Amino acid sequence: MSQDSKADSKTDLQAKAAEVSATGLANAAESAAGGTECICLADFEPLAKAKMAAQSWEYVCAGAGDEITVRWNEEAYRRIRLKPRILVDVSKLDTRVNLFGQEHAFPILLAPVAAQKLMHPEGELASARGASAAGATMVVSSFANTRLEDVAAVAQSPLWFQLYAQTDHGFTRELVQRAEAAGYRALCLTVDTATTGARNREARAAVKLLPIPNFAKFAGAGNDVSLHTGSQNVFKSVLDASMSWKEIEWLRSIAKIPFLLKGVLNPDDAELAVKHGVAGIIVSNHGGRNLDTLPATIDALPQVVEKIAGRMPVFVDGGIRRGTDVLKALALGASAVFIGRPYIYGLGAAGEAGVTQVIRILRREFQMAMALTGRSNVASIDRSLIWT
Repeated sequence: MSQDSKADSKTDLQAKAAEVSATGLANAAESAAGGTECICLADFEPLAKAKMAAQSWEYVCAGAGDEITVRWNEEAYRRIRLKPRILVDVSKLDTRVNLFGQEHAFPILLAPVAAQKLMHPEGELASARGASAAGATMVVSSFANTRLEDVAAVAQSPLWFQLYAQTDHGFTRELVQRAEAAGYRALCLTVDTATTGARNREARAAVKLLPIPNFAKFAGAGNDVSLHTGSQNVFKSVLDASMSWKEIEWLRSIAKIPFLLKGVLNPDDAELAVKHGVAGIIVSNHGGRNLDTLPATIDALPQVVEKIAGRMPVFVDGGIRRGTDVLKALALGASAVFIGRPYIYGLGAAGEAGVTQVIRILRREFQMAMALTGRSNVASIDRSLIWT
């Protein structure tokens, strides 16, 4: 057998193995989800609702106030039209992106979501294993129900860590150092939560906290408590309402890994982020969970991208439910996107297999959208793709 034939045979075997693995995963997810095949991300929602406790479901879905921003996040993507090109060779698609010196197979990451044991008994551990099976980077929340070191122990794909800075600088430094020592690749500081918002739906559901071990030293956070997430007092001990740009300078000085700001909407704040030397920003309205009637993140993205003018990576989260949404976000200047509720629905419906399936479905849809608009690689995705 020639070397070329051996190589072709090896490639065929690898492709068959990948097909078998994908089929097995789909079967596992289908079995865990009660025998219902999930074709798109929306299919996971009713399955998750059927499996999760009512309080947990309300926690995942809830937004602030009248939940107008929650709806806008999704509706805004539907208003954006695509402008395809034809007769372009898209037989080979390259979805790779390089973020802070690290190559990612595709520009879809998992956003930080707190308290994942409310959705599944294994919580963040299942999400990390599911993300690893799909080759996706996951951002672990400070408010996880699992120690950051324990999540890192099961993850086979890169992890980033989402940080809530504390007035206790010693504790914050320790948390940063723990994340770095555990191998986390970046820090995402949430900057849009000086206090919790008017989470009426959560308050009505009386969602109870589970232990938050990364903040065990703070009152109530490390123990099973009767406080409810809809209460203003729940996170009072772990949110710093006095945080300013001075703290950003200090945090950047102690971080040895890339340091991003999560929760930027105003272009003027984006400019200040550049001046203060952060590595990147995430355009986010906290999934509509803090301040209602903020604009959809995809509507805010272009102005932020224009202000940044290529000086740092810009990411976006909120409302992404289809591969076409990923494509639109990249066309409007995002370096990559984060998904939150979709993978949590997968987690609630089918555990780690559900998380993996959500990522793979979205990635496959993104590849389809690239091919059908005549884009063979991420670098070719730009504003000319948007129909104006």
